[in-house]
Amino acid sequence: MTSRRLLLPLLLVLGLSACGPFGGNGDHDAIEAAAKKLAASMVDHQVVAAEVSDPAAVAAASQLLEPLTDIASIQVGDVKQAGNTGTAVLTWKVTVDGHDWAHATKLSLVKRASGWKAVWKPTVVESSLKADETLAVTGLKADRGNIVGAGDKPIVEPRRVVRFGIDKANTPTGSVASSARRLAALVGIEAAPYQKLVAKAGPKAFVQAIVLRRSDVSSGLLAKVAAIRGALAVSDHQPLAPAKDFAAELLGTVGPVTAEIVKKSNGRLRAGDDAGLSGLQLRYDAQLGGTSGVRVSAVPKDPNRLRRTLFEVEAKNGTDLKLTMDVAMQTEAQKLLRRYGPASALVAIRPSTGAILAAASGPGSKGYNTATFGQYAPGSTFKIVSSLALLRAGLKPTTTVPCPASVDVFGKKFKNYSDYPSNRLGRITLKQAVANSCNTAFISERSKVTGTALADAAAALGFGVDHDTGFPAYFGQVPPPSGKTEAAADLIGQGKVLASPMAMATVVASVVKGSTVLPFLIPSVKPEATKPAKPLTSAEAASLRSLMRAVVTEGSGIRLRSLGNNPPVYAKTGTAEFGTKAPLQTHTWMVGARGDLAVAVFVDVGQSGSQTAGPVLEAFLRAVG
Repeated sequence: MTSRRLLLPLLLVLGLSACGPFGGNGDHDAIEAAAKKLAASMVDHQVVAAEVSDPAAVAAASQLLEPLTDIASIQVGDVKQAGNTGTAVLTWKVTVDGHDWAHATKLSLVKRASGWKAVWKPTVVESSLKADETLAVTGLKADRGNIVGAGDKPIVEPRRVVRFGIDKANTPTGSVASSARRLAALVGIEAAPYQKLVAKAGPKAFVQAIVLRRSDVSSGLLAKVAAIRGALAVSDHQPLAPAKDFAAELLGTVGPVTAEIVKKSNGRLRAGDDAGLSGLQLRYDAQLGGTSGVRVSAVPKDPNRLRRTLFEVEAKNGTDLKLTMDVAMQTEAQKLLRRYGPASALVAIRPSTGAILAAASGPGSKGYNTATFGQYAPGSTFKIVSSLALLRAGLKPTTTVPCPASVDVFGKKFKNYSDYPSNRLGRITLKQAVANSCNTAFISERSKVTGTALADAAAALGFGVDHDTGFPAYFGQVPPPSGKTEAAADLIGQGKVLASPMAMATVVASVVKGSTVLPFLIPSVKPEATKPAKPLTSAEAASLRSLMRAVVTEGSGIRLRSLGNNPPVYAKTGTAEFGTKAPLQTHTWMVGARGDLAVAVFVDVGQSGSQTAGPVLEAFLRAVG
């Protein structure tokens, strides 16, 4: 009996313990729910008093979490209970300036009458944080790569600049608007937009007005800026070319990123970074700009104690972008083009390799990339292509062709340029027709150039076939003519034939080399040439060189004769009428070659190829040839 009496209470105790408060899961679910609630609140930066054991800790929690602006998730796991206390492991995934910071911390919880509450400590956010420490997130800026030219000579590199702006922290509130207006007027920018920008900026912001090269900033300007309340002139460095106009349209610019650029960078860029905004700087920004890094630090209240690094991703510096551009040639080209008011360009190519040595657009281009992407009627420079088509049709440089004063094609009257030499009219050789640029001679032979013959000749000289070169490049067009009148106009580089200065320099380079040249500027993005349907032969190239040589020795390019014969100079002049108002304006061209150098010069509006573009070609070949 005694044993049975003892057994029953023992069974009851065992049974009760299986269902009691410390058996099975106990308060596991409630602890987990409280931990998840706090985790969700921290993700949203909305910790409330009801979630923590000490309501006074809410302010400290908010301050500590503030630098972590992008908490992707906080997962709760490994929940445990010991009486009225519990713990949970928090697995954090934080995105800091585009970098993922994953770490784990431990959360303690206590049971109160109103339920389970989190015990707030700095270690909830990062396990090593102390009570007197806060967090700081610091961006680590990558060094931008340079753009370098032939021989690895720097083109775009950090150069000294001065940043002008208003420092609102040191500007009396009542003076902000007037200071902004005065500074804008002084540095030559529009006052109203800048004043509005300054007004919208924070009370401690430095609002930049303009950045100028240090060499362009006089001591007088600095003194006048210093006299404006709150205005500053801050010395700095910025990636810049040797001069303001040095291939500016092609190279592009670097400046502060916009919110849109940051968004498109997929975390590579952050607010405050500089990035490429146009041209090659934009297209190759990922290579040049590298990747910014970040550091998360524990910052003690005591300024005498050092910060501790909790998480760091080092910045990856950008790498240089190498170009074939020759700094000396480009500088000379830019200098020579400064004389022109209209749009202008000079492109120089090394025929043996196809390397672009200069691609300059003049000040009249007003920021447009005339040199490699301009689209203009090439005029009589296109007679190099037309000559190849005629050679393939059976003509020779010595073949006699008619050169009348004018020729009518279905009601359209074609004539030669106004000062065409009268002693070169009548029956002349093809060489003389090219040398003196007789329009009517080429149009008279139009029946010999049929079908795709003209386009095939163009392709053999690298004209009219597109390639992805890694930079803005227009290779020209020779579309099928809509009728016989247009076909006649095409032969003299009008009609629907269009070219860029780069395209015409390519034609000349192909003649010099004796085979199709594919120009390139970026060696790492050198496209493969497409074999023309009818490739240029060495014999054809030799004939074309003889025609272009005659332009110098006896024709419209005779001014180049002073450059001598060693090596010989080849050339072709060109004008192309455009517009609708009489008298029609003319594009002016002159292309030429000397040794291993092929050059095209273009001026949007001028008198003639020899008189307008010719002096630049001569000066350039004399300086660099």
